[in-house]
Amino acid sequence: MPELPEVETIKTAIERHIGNARIDDVIIRNRRLRLPVPDDTEERLRNRRITGYRRRAKYILIHLDNGLSIIWHMGMSGRVLICDVPPDPPGKHDHIIIRTDKGCLVYNDARRFGLFTYCETAVLNEHPLLAKMGPEPFDEALTADYLYDRLQKKKIPLKAALLDQEIVTGIGNIYASEALYHAAISPLRPADKVSRSECRKLIEAVRKTLQSAIAAGGSTLKDYEKPDGSLGYFQNLHCVYNKTGQKCPQCTCDTAKTGGIRKTVLAGRSTFYCPRKQK
Repeated sequence: MPELPEVETIKTAIERHIGNARIDDVIIRNRRLRLPVPDDTEERLRNRRITGYRRRAKYILIHLDNGLSIIWHMGMSGRVLICDVPPDPPGKHDHIIIRTDKGCLVYNDARRFGLFTYCETAVLNEHPLLAKMGPEPFDEALTADYLYDRLQKKKIPLKAALLDQEIVTGIGNIYASEALYHAAISPLRPADKVSRSECRKLIEAVRKTLQSAIAAGGSTLKDYEKPDGSLGYFQNLHCVYNKTGQKCPQCTCDTAKTGGIRKTVLAGRSTFYCPRKQK
């Protein structure tokens, strides 16, 4: 699934290429996504001008001049193609085509776990998809005191708590593993056993990890590619994710004895860590 850096990359690419374009037409070829695409979507979006863009967690928000905002989620395998003219013929999984006066956006989603809907911009933060989300990783509201206080109420493993969107939103599975490695904290540690100073260190690690991933265009694993068809390369910089049995960076361990990087499953998600460097 595209995570925060990948979604940020997609949002930035759309903003750069399409900008404040006028939406000339919206073609919904398949309304049966994770949530059904509203029946009046074409009518509400057609002939409107884009006024701005924002990312909230893994959602792309596109603001329009009629007081509405598009809410767009890529799901497990969704991707956006930016092109000059609509594909002819459309691909099998090209479910939504948005034609503007500056180019076309094509939403392709083989698994159909994504969604595409809209909401009044004035009440966007109250929409059921967004209302219960915690602060973003880069928000000033995400402080060591805030994170410490929230974790004190959690007995679950720290990695699982970091994926709780009501505590902090958008970190994602890959980047939680990587940030915990850089903070030298075990993902298995009970969340309520993390100190205030460790929370400060963890927030710094999360932000640096995500900043590096965004600069690299995200991680290309399985389905993800950027809107121009190129691939992100942060997967080449992973320290622990998907590296079971290998050495972590600057490791002096004898992996024949230690087993190297370990893999476990927490909250249903694959988790990777170094048992010697992360306590």
